[in-house]
Amino acid sequence: MLRPLALAAVLLSLSACGGKHVSLLGETKLGKTAEEDYEAGMDLLKDKAFPEAEKFFRNVKTKYPFSTYAALSDLRIADLKYAQKAWVEAADAYDEFVRLHPTHEEVDYAEFRRALSHYEDAPGDFVLFPHAFEKDQRQVVQAVEAFRQFLEKYPNSKYAPDAKKLLDVANGRLADHEWYVAEFYYKRRKWAGAAGRYQTIVDKFPGSKHELEALLKLADCYIRLDEKHRARTALQKFIVSHPQDPRRPEAERLLAKLR
Repeated sequence: MLRPLALAAVLLSLSACGGKHVSLLGETKLGKTAEEDYEAGMDLLKDKAFPEAEKFFRNVKTKYPFSTYAALSDLRIADLKYAQKAWVEAADAYDEFVRLHPTHEEVDYAEFRRALSHYEDAPGDFVLFPHAFEKDQRQVVQAVEAFRQFLEKYPNSKYAPDAKKLLDVANGRLADHEWYVAEFYYKRRKWAGAAGRYQTIVDKFPGSKHELEALLKLADCYIRLDEKHRARTALQKFIVSHPQDPRRPEAERLLAKLR
């Protein structure tokens, strides 16, 4: 009883995800033109029939390499990798599209999605696991660089607003990581290590939620390291940049002691 039912389920699934493009036995029904195969791939991609869709796109690339649909098939292959959450493969595929088709009208889309693939591949927060800022940040760094490059090249792209928002989020995650490491060193009285991380927050992530506290702790680390000039610089920056902060009087008193 189970085998006929299982077979029926498979056949129904194949029919539902593109019966006019894939036979009941799973055989690809290739079209007569590049456009027909590309549109078939798009239908299957929308139905999330990814392996079947990829067959059509790759056929277009192989059989019609000089058609406009060959370039579009390159892009759609990247899209289906992204849809499957194969982030590394998607980033590589978008990167290949940009290299092969640098003047294509959708090149900004490809570069945006490449950056987005790196961003999606970065570690997230999960219950029972360490926070994202405690983990390896290499993919976040790649995403930041990719978003920056995108915004420099395509400041007027329709994807630019989203890229700016995601760049801010990614930079915030890197600032959280630097803060986490800085606090690790500070609590263990490793003043030089802590100072280096606080300095990174101040220099590379201005405006982050950690900036003010980082300046004060940076001054404290430099005082403990007997580097009064650097301590004064940190306090002066705090006072000038954030004159309304309630901790300004404390910073001013500490600065007066260092003169």
